[in-house]
Amino acid sequence: MPGSTAAATAERTGAPPPTLEIVDAFSRIVRLGEGLAATGRLSDAAMDRTVSALSVCARKLRRYRPRFVRIVATEACRRAENGHLFLQRISAELGLRMETIAPQEEALLALAGCAALLDPSVPRALMFDIGGGSTELTWLAVRPGQAPLVLGWISIPLGVVNLAEAHGDTTRNDHGYDRMRQVFAEKLLGFDAAHGISGAIQDGGVQMLGASGTVTTLAGIHLDLPRYDRARVDGIRLRAEDLASVSDRIRRMSEEARLSHPCIGRARADLVIAGCAIIDAMRTQWAIPSLRIGDRGVREGILFGLMGVPAPQLAPATPQSE
Repeated sequence: MPGSTAAATAERTGAPPPTLEIVDAFSRIVRLGEGLAATGRLSDAAMDRTVSALSVCARKLRRYRPRFVRIVATEACRRAENGHLFLQRISAELGLRMETIAPQEEALLALAGCAALLDPSVPRALMFDIGGGSTELTWLAVRPGQAPLVLGWISIPLGVVNLAEAHGDTTRNDHGYDRMRQVFAEKLLGFDAAHGISGAIQDGGVQMLGASGTVTTLAGIHLDLPRYDRARVDGIRLRAEDLASVSDRIRRMSEEARLSHPCIGRARADLVIAGCAIIDAMRTQWAIPSLRIGDRGVREGILFGLMGVPAPQLAPATPQSE
């Protein structure tokens, strides 16, 4: 999500393999990285919004008293010069111990959260997770009955917040949209070449899996949902032509229409176009017939890890492409 705070309390059920049952969940878009690209710092307003959201999480922790807890921060805190001070504030004000995780761990957690959506009959997979300040991509070998094997990964320091901020009002016209798509597409070339992804797609046997607020928003609009419904979105498969159609539909909406749309809303209205540009760049680079949508990711990956579910594995000397 674009700079979101998300939390869940879950119970382990079934074995083997264990699954999780969500007892309580919470998420709120806070845009922690808003303005970070220009200043190099987290703003007071963004930190205040995040502390407010985390106070809800703290109350839930006191209520449920879970046996295991893990709280992580990602790209905004990695990049901000005052990120460590913000974590100290969270500890002092809310009693929450938060850690900033590296891009590689973020990618692995997102994969762990979504791995159940992979088709075991398709031997290779390309997974992406679009955030507010970065986008993680992972190239995988799918192994039936085992955790996926990571063959390569990349964290691109472009997400819906900083990409939209960098291009400002130009996101509202075709030139600005094409520029955003081009900027992101250029970041894919080295990753593609390093792992021969385009060639593997031409040979068949590659699936694509996406996790983020952008892809779930596109799915909700494609389904013409009167309100967002996770049960109908999570796991759905959209054809490439469906993605192109709904992306174009969003771009042609007025600002008022995006603000009032039940699957977009005020929190994403000015960011969803940047998300469409990112997806269009990937869809153009990699002509995979369909995309499977996951309304899950890092949060679920953390929960599975706390339950002891085997994590995705890195292949020996797995490279990160620049």
